[in-house]
Formats: sequence, C-alpha cells, structure tokens
Amino acid sequence: MKYRTGIGYDVHKLQENESLILGGVKIPFEKGLLGHSDADVLIHAVIDAILGALAWGDIGKLFPDTDAKYHNIDSRLLLQEVYTLMKQKGYQINNLDATICAQRPKLRPYIDEMRQHLASDLHTEIENISVKATTEEKLGISGSEAGMTAQAIVLLISGD
Repeated sequence: MKYRTGIGYDVHKLQENESLILGGVKIPFEKGLLGHSDADVLIHAVIDAILGALAWGDIGKLFPDTDAKYHNIDSRLLLQEVYTLMKQKGYQINNLDATICAQRPKLRPYIDEMRQHLASDLHTEIENISVKATTEEKLGISGSEAGMTAQAIVLLISGD
C-alpha cells in the first residue's frame, strides 16, 4: 500500500450579482464568489489537495484562468477530471477533510449535500468525506465578509 497526503487552500472575493456555489451546491445569499470559473472555493481547495498529494502542482497549472474554456465552468467538472487523473495513477480517496470559512450565511443546512457531491465525484463513500464550516469571529477575509476561504486535506491510497 502507498499513501500520499495533500493540502489545498482557496480564497475568492464576495461580490454582489454573483452566485454562491460551495461544494456544487447553489446557496441563496445576497452575494456570491467572484472568479474565472464558478469560484467554488471548497471544490478548488479539494482539487489542490489532490493535486498536491500527487505532486502535480495546483489548480491554476491544470486549469489556467487564462483559458476561455474554463470561464464560468462548473467546478464539479474540474473535480471529475482530477478524479480521472488520480485514478489513472492508481490512487483513490482514503479520506478527505475540508473546512469552509464564511461569516455568513450559515452553511450547516447545505453541508450534507456538499458531502454527497464530493463523494459522488470522487467515487467514494460519504463516510470518507468531512466538510465543516466556521467563521473567523468577524476577523480576516471571511470575518469582514470580503471573501470566503476553504482548506482541505486528503489522504490518497494505492493498492500497489
């Protein structure tokens, strides 16, 4: 058995007239996240964690924001592509743990659906996926509601 770990982090600015999508879930809120794609900070952090575990760089290397084909793309499609690459290298998800930092809105009602999306896109059991939400107690990027951040850590396992 081979094991590899990776850590991912992402941040996007909150802005009016944008959609708020986290873990593939569209969340009703007066602001959304600004980005080249759908700006899903949770999925972007997960992608970076997987790419880091495989020593393949970061999301910008694989899906550059200078490429028009990724403009407004659903980040779940990017995650599914990363899963395919991971699987080709002989790895699967052992477990994933992620945290979203957002002062508002309250994310608890959406966490289980986010976990389901991640488990489905990564072809693993939902028990292997943890997603949490926290605030920065009105400090920092998310605390001031300037943006949202997400962090993820993943353990990949190979049967080799």
